[in-house]
Amino acid sequence: MQFRNTGGSPASSGTATFATHIIGALGVDWATIESAQPLPGPIAAGAAKTKTYTVCVDSWRVPLGMHIDTRSVTASWK
Repeated sequence: MQFRNTGGSPASSGTATFATHIIGALGVDWATIESAQPLPGPIAAGAAKTKTYTVCVDSWRVPLGMHIDTRSVTASWK
């Protein structure tokens, strides 16, 4: 993911929150699991940084025939 600081001052720290959905074989959304990771920082004003994240869900939450899909990510900077 690429994070871009469009503000006028450096962003020193923050959190990325991932909403991972557990989807059944027929497409039913059974649950949403949130997880959080630190954002790459600091990012100077007008600059961007790229970071790759691995999102994990306990295996017991995803029975045979179901899959996961991370549908949204929110970021909050400090």
